[in-house]
Amino acid sequence: MNRTLPHSLSACALLAMLLLAGCNEAPSPAPEPPAPILQGSQLRFAPGHPQLALLGIATAAPGKAIVVELPAKLVWNEERTQRIYPAFAGRVMAIKADVGQAVKPGTLLAQLSSPDYGIAQADTAKAMADAQLTKKTVQRQRELFEAGIIARKDLDVAEADAARSQAEIQRAEARTRLYGGGGNVNQQLALVSGINGMVVERNLNPGQEVRPDQSGPGVPALFVVTDPTSLWVQIDARESEIGTLKPGSTFELIIPTLPGQKFEGRVAAASDFIDPSTRTIKVRGVVANPERLLKSEMLATARIERIIGPGVVIPSQAVSLLGAKHTVLVQVQPGVFETREISVNYQGPRETVVSRGLEAGEHVVSENMLLLAREFRTAQEDARTATGGDKKAANALESASKPATTPMPSGAQAKP
Repeated sequence: MNRTLPHSLSACALLAMLLLAGCNEAPSPAPEPPAPILQGSQLRFAPGHPQLALLGIATAAPGKAIVVELPAKLVWNEERTQRIYPAFAGRVMAIKADVGQAVKPGTLLAQLSSPDYGIAQADTAKAMADAQLTKKTVQRQRELFEAGIIARKDLDVAEADAARSQAEIQRAEARTRLYGGGGNVNQQLALVSGINGMVVERNLNPGQEVRPDQSGPGVPALFVVTDPTSLWVQIDARESEIGTLKPGSTFELIIPTLPGQKFEGRVAAASDFIDPSTRTIKVRGVVANPERLLKSEMLATARIERIIGPGVVIPSQAVSLLGAKHTVLVQVQPGVFETREISVNYQGPRETVVSRGLEAGEHVVSENMLLLAREFRTAQEDARTATGGDKKAANALESASKPATTPMPSGAQAKP
């Protein structure tokens, strides 16, 4: 019994080693799918080829109204906006309004102390004094004329002076009244709102010195008052869309920061020139903003519907540009593809209208086109390599079939 036990243990150990070796054997690799075959201008895949599942296929649809998306930006409606600049040099003494405050015509925004405005007030006071003096002079001259003491000429001169004084006082009063001043000389220049709206910008501080030459393009206004319930939309349109964006036409406004909400705008005007830097045409639209969700300087997308002529519509990502030619990869039947040149009538970021080269109902590759194009190039290179090898073999066979010739020694003559 004891002698046979080691032999049994050796047999068990050998069996365990064989089983363990069988478990560690790597599984046989799966067979690779056959490479696609190039037949003429068509690339053929075997049925069930794994690469076919990676290709996205789209169907060419009949021509219809397509959606065109254009970049846009929101700005203040300048027809309802007032930008306030200083009319006279002065110093800011008090600020009466701030950003977000609702105002109406005549609301005081800020108070300036302006010696220049004091001069205008003094001119008005002088004109009023001169007018009173000339009025008394005319009355006295008329009494003297009626008494026969002076000539008619003296009365006419006095009446002319009175008319000039009256014109001067009207001019001076109109100037001071324009900026909220009266007949008192106090050098207090009031900045007031001229429209109903809201203060959206304030660019001054207490004690700040301001001048009338600090105004114009590129210089911020002291106050900007606007009605935010209506905004302008600046649209950059391509030349092909200008016929659709006519004054009065409507568009849909999409705001990325307000997902799920859509706003409707109306085209108000379009420029008559093309921006040389962007090659676009500026179109101005108007959008209502009663809830004030839209803000100035927001970036947006304007969507319009454009009627396209005859043709078919396919995804823009299905179109490739080879040199100056547009091409697509067409699936003529399941697993069989060919490259086809097309003529494009319109190409946008999402949809392309094809006027020639495709028919409605045909299928084009819209996803992983580069993968299929690479397979086309590989198959074409393999075909050229195989063709070159066949030519070399044919030339070698032709050379071997020719009889060998021995060169004749120099000076020898061939026998007849």
